[in-house]
Amino acid sequence: MITCTVVFGLLTPSLRAALPEEQAVLAPVQALFDGMSKRDATAIKAPLLPGGTMVLMRDGKPTQMTFEAFADRVGRPGTSHIEERIHDPLVRIDNDLAVVWAPFEFLVDGKVDHCGTDLFNLVRQDGKWLIASVADTGRKVCPAS
Repeated sequence: MITCTVVFGLLTPSLRAALPEEQAVLAPVQALFDGMSKRDATAIKAPLLPGGTMVLMRDGKPTQMTFEAFADRVGRPGTSHIEERIHDPLVRIDNDLAVVWAPFEFLVDGKVDHCGTDLFNLVRQDGKWLIASVADTGRKVCPAS
């Protein structure tokens, strides 16, 4: 298991200590978060496999959407600053398939709005890791950061 933290879009020393292949798998996840923080639909879509989907669990109910719909929704201009952070990611890789399981916090204007666990399924296409699907849990009661 790798222990690492992604904070404010910066790679902390523990993340840099991850194996190069694990860093390569985590890079598109960080790129997704960076695009979300910038509210840039094009940047959000860049690390995503076209045609992929998301399942967001809220109050025990799944909400499904395409990556395209997610990018359009999050990529809209807004007045609040949004940021997603993961920590202690578990990365598993088998040839051209990888999974990242990590607890997360989603912040709005610097305050935790919700938290849970992110699950990213990734595929390597033409030597580049892309996020093929995302699932997460989301709850409003979060441990103090």
